[in-house]
Amino acid sequence: MEKGPSKFTFVVVAAFFLSALFLFFWQYHWPTETIHLSDSNLHVLVAKTPKHWYTGVGGRKSLEPYDGMLFLFDGSSRQAMLMRDTLFPLDIIWLDRGIVVDMAPNVQTEIGRSEKQLTRYYPRAPANMVLEVPAGWLAEHSLKIGDKLSLTKS
Repeated sequence: MEKGPSKFTFVVVAAFFLSALFLFFWQYHWPTETIHLSDSNLHVLVAKTPKHWYTGVGGRKSLEPYDGMLFLFDGSSRQAMLMRDTLFPLDIIWLDRGIVVDMAPNVQTEIGRSEKQLTRYYPRAPANMVLEVPAGWLAEHSLKIGDKLSLTKS
């Protein structure tokens, strides 16, 4: 008389399925952080995976309830940023190890352009972080090259 699958096999298969499901949905999770830059504490979304880097703020009507999006990269490079599916203008701030190395104020949307037609915005110096905030933030703050970003303790 043959037996069906054991309870152990069922538990292993169920654990595998639940783990795969968790990992699938985890890619959509956006971590957050509070940072200090210039005279402001900013509550930001953190983009540190290829999916987050590609999506960025695209498709969002605003950043609210967040103040910005902080892109974290593994190493320093002249990382291009673009306005893929972005519905509102941004200020872009490039940082290397927490120090501001370049800024692009009031970058306008490019709705309706193909991927090849999108403008690539490059920093003048290598950076390992990029902060995107709503356009006008730079005009309201006295940020300058060399200023430092820091994490705030909650």
